[in-house]
Amino acid sequence: MQTIRTTPSRLAKRTYYDEATIHPILDEALFCTISYAVDGQPFSIPTAFARRGNTIYIHGSVGSHFIREIQKGRPVCMSVMLVDGLVLAKSAFSHSVNYRSVILFATAETVTDDTERMEALALLTDQLIPGRWADLRPTTASEMRKTTVLAFTISEASAKVRTGGPNDEPEDLDLPTWAGVVPMRTVRLAPEPAASSLDTPLPNYLQ
Repeated sequence: MQTIRTTPSRLAKRTYYDEATIHPILDEALFCTISYAVDGQPFSIPTAFARRGNTIYIHGSVGSHFIREIQKGRPVCMSVMLVDGLVLAKSAFSHSVNYRSVILFATAETVTDDTERMEALALLTDQLIPGRWADLRPTTASEMRKTTVLAFTISEASAKVRTGGPNDEPEDLDLPTWAGVVPMRTVRLAPEPAASSLDTPLPNYLQ
């Protein structure tokens, strides 16, 4: 939804407000940054998250200062960014980045329903390692008591996307400096077993 807070001051043509653009960016990202303020002091915390429908879930310790503060209903700004390439131009001023990002504004709601809490934790686990939750021992009641699950409704959000090559100034085009794009992507490398798993076969979802 477009609001004053989700309307950029520059390059509005790169901004999108539709779920078809916003949701895939959120689903590809593994971490977000949540910013909030307490008594005029700003805080910015990176954390794992996962989306289901129009809801974003995070979790944390019941004793976490971060969790306890935003649990009070403080307004937060959540951001994610995926870097697709470094855009090299013929001048430093014209360099850029190809990216996909989302900014959203919301307040946290504490998830109290036991079924939803467990589903959210499974969602968070499988967001990071698809297929992992089903391979783990069952979560204990003690672990659940020590964990807070928070939900955010995606209602005030916008995406911003840049693609393409450099936008060099016309007078720079004939300069002998190389210009173009250096593609970027996040890759998962070969898993490294813990000492207790040296003889345990690697599960299919990690291969």
